Amino acid sequence: MIAHDLATSPTTAASEALFRELFQRHSSIMLLIDPARGIIVDGNRAACEFYGYPEEILRGMQLSRINTQGDADIHHEMQNALAERRNYFVFYHRLARGEVRTVEVHSSSIIVDGRTLLFSIVFDITQRKLAEHSLRTASLVFENSSEAMSVLDPHGYMITVNPAFTAVTGYPPEEAVGAHKSLLQSDREDPEVYRTLWQTIEATGSWQGEIWTRRKNGERFLRWLSVSTIYDENGVVKSRVAQFSDVTRKRETDELIWRQANFDALTGLPNRAMFHDRLEQAIMKAARQGEQLALLFLDLDYFKEVNDTLGHAMGDRLLQLAAQRLHHCVRASDTVARLGGDEFTVILNDVAEAHSVERVVQTILRTMAEPFLLGVEKVYVSASIGITLFPADGNDADLLIKHADQAMYAAKEQGRNRFSYFTPSMQNAAQARKRLVNDLRTALDEHQFEVAYQPIVDLRTGEIRKAEALVRWRHPQRGLISPAEFIPIAEQTGMVMDLGDWVFRQAAHQAAKWRAAHHPAFQISVNVSPVQFRDDGINQEAWLYYLERLGLTGHAVAVEITEGLLMDATPAVSQQLYSFRDSGVQVALDDFGTGYSSMAYLKKFDIDYLKIDRAFVQNLTPGSDDLALCEAMIVMAHKLGILVVAEGVETAEQRDLLAASGCDFAQGYFFSRPVPAEEFDRLFVKG
Repeated sequence: MIAHDLATSPTTAASEALFRELFQRHSSIMLLIDPARGIIVDGNRAACEFYGYPEEILRGMQLSRINTQGDADIHHEMQNALAERRNYFVFYHRLARGEVRTVEVHSSSIIVDGRTLLFSIVFDITQRKLAEHSLRTASLVFENSSEAMSVLDPHGYMITVNPAFTAVTGYPPEEAVGAHKSLLQSDREDPEVYRTLWQTIEATGSWQGEIWTRRKNGERFLRWLSVSTIYDENGVVKSRVAQFSDVTRKRETDELIWRQANFDALTGLPNRAMFHDRLEQAIMKAARQGEQLALLFLDLDYFKEVNDTLGHAMGDRLLQLAAQRLHHCVRASDTVARLGGDEFTVILNDVAEAHSVERVVQTILRTMAEPFLLGVEKVYVSASIGITLFPADGNDADLLIKHADQAMYAAKEQGRNRFSYFTPSMQNAAQARKRLVNDLRTALDEHQFEVAYQPIVDLRTGEIRKAEALVRWRHPQRGLISPAEFIPIAEQTGMVMDLGDWVFRQAAHQAAKWRAAHHPAFQISVNVSPVQFRDDGINQEAWLYYLERLGLTGHAVAVEITEGLLMDATPAVSQQLYSFRDSGVQVALDDFGTGYSSMAYLKKFDIDYLKIDRAFVQNLTPGSDDLALCEAMIVMAHKLGILVVAEGVETAEQRDLLAASGCDFAQGYFFSRPVPAEEFDRLFVKG
């Protein structure tokens, strides 16, 4: 109104003074703008405070300094105001401190001193615009959110729902709006859960968590629900916003991942990680309540043979059936776990007396000894079980597991299908074994092994025609260590593969030297462990290539095997034996007569030599049963085209009786103990 009057009435000194007084004191932001030059002619105190410039700087300032629009746009809008085409504008004005505010400008023209100016009142609408933007954003979010949302009145009735609500629950807006919040309740949740939920919301204004819900079609689903409350200025509830999503599949996925991480996929039993956690929990509970618990460590006997003969699928089925049987042998409060392979553990909680543990163990042994039906095959296995007790044998999980493992191995060494309690002597033996394993690795790296050779004499001529290579370990501190002590360790750790290769190369090298120096058909036999056959197998190509490099044929070396290898021969073992035969490497059956070999195996694998065990030779006298047995073995072998070597000959009488019985070769201390290669050379000279 003031601007209009000034623009249409004569300007007098009094009215101008009045205008200036009102202009300066007014609380609204006011500017006088010269549209011709695009400058601010004047600004009131409110304008100076808003823009952050003193009056003397604001006067004469280019309008483009505060208006973020370009000069052309500013000029265009001022012309619109002058022509009264528009008098309302929204601009972005920059303050002295650099902040940009959204302003609403109302402009009209006035005449001052004969000049046409624009009188502009500026309103800061930044907060209003932000609120409008937030409201629009919230509306867009509500309508387009993938999360189901509903707004409820203070009494729990739905005021509005978004499209995602309909998509998730199946209820269209016309059915949902006006319905009570209990519309989605599921009978899978106890009503008390819902009462507690809303009591929490009433008390705190919010709640979030997982809760089972029902769709319109009756299907139950798990939702992640978040409820918040909107209050008026007096703190009274205006409405509540419920936001939720269907997390049923996520829960299923999470449970699957958790199960895969904690349970054995084959048997469904707890795996090593879960077992360890349960054992720690059981130890803490037993310690807290002053109870005793037992840990059983179980290994299936002969499982490897089942795997090798019937295949891994049958082996897996055997493990599943064994797991089921174990479950039936213990209480629901106990834990049965599979650590891997054919190893199982059992945690027996709250054990009152040791004999109660033994009752469970005896039940397990009897159950495992019963036949397993794998397809059409009946399979017999057994179990070796180690037992350790808390707190007597250890007070932490790792120690109890280690002790139970040691006890299990003791049971296996005692003959299998039995159990053994942990004892301190087992710990000492285990520590000694660990030291020996470490020393054995060092021995391989530092070449501490030696090969001794025991002559094998042709009983018809008395000549040394063969030798057996025997590995010896010269320990830097302990001196010579018996093969009986370190060979089993080498087999158990797999180091026998590298050791066996090294012995073969040493024997082949020596055979080449002695063939050249003494006899072109000289042969050295090497002992081959069943482990070398059963694991990755002997690298026959490398062995034969080494012989070829030395200019030797396969006959230069014979391999000695045990009867047990033939009895348990898998297809892979059989193939290796046939390959030796085809390459000319001869095979000797060691310690014959002490096992259960049948004649069929001797013929099937084309065995070249039988070595009569020393047990039949040491008491050999004329007319003795041992002599009769030796004669029978010699005749049988010759009928099959197999040559015979007698071991352990210590007297001239034994030699003569064997020679008279037709035995082909003999070895033993009567001829020579095993000696280094240099000393063996002198035996050739000695004759």
